[in-house]
Amino acid sequence: MTIPVRPETDRRIDELLRRFPLRESALLPALHLIQEEQGYVSEESMEYAAAKIGVSAAFVAGVVSFYTMFHRSPVGRHHIQVCQTLPCALRGTRRIMKHLEERLGIRRGETTADGRFSLVAVECLGACDTAPMLQINDQEFGRLDPQRLDEILERLR
Repeated sequence: MTIPVRPETDRRIDELLRRFPLRESALLPALHLIQEEQGYVSEESMEYAAAKIGVSAAFVAGVVSFYTMFHRSPVGRHHIQVCQTLPCALRGTRRIMKHLEERLGIRRGETTADGRFSLVAVECLGACDTAPMLQINDQEFGRLDPQRLDEILERLR
């Protein structure tokens, strides 16, 4: 099997495997390392992780598809995740999503042609007190309205 990651990433995954008493426990951190290197977790990388850790490729695919933090295809440099759970929905998620789609010229699930922005709807991001909210990469933004969105997008351009 060809190793789809750099030798440094392979070495770091080996270190993880030595730290965890159950090999399966290293799966999430290993997937984070793969995504950190590649920007997403490809089918080939899932097969590699499965073989490396000793689980089935189907199990790894299930984990990757369950967690919204893992991407199965390339995403924009600024990956925008809009919370659509009930508290955010009641406080204006539809308006936020519509504004983003118009402003970025893409629909939910798409990436801008220049690769700068990708836009997805996700379930609870755990910040109901600041609804409506979204996350861009690892940074949360809450109490959103179209004007605040425009300010955030301008800072990212």
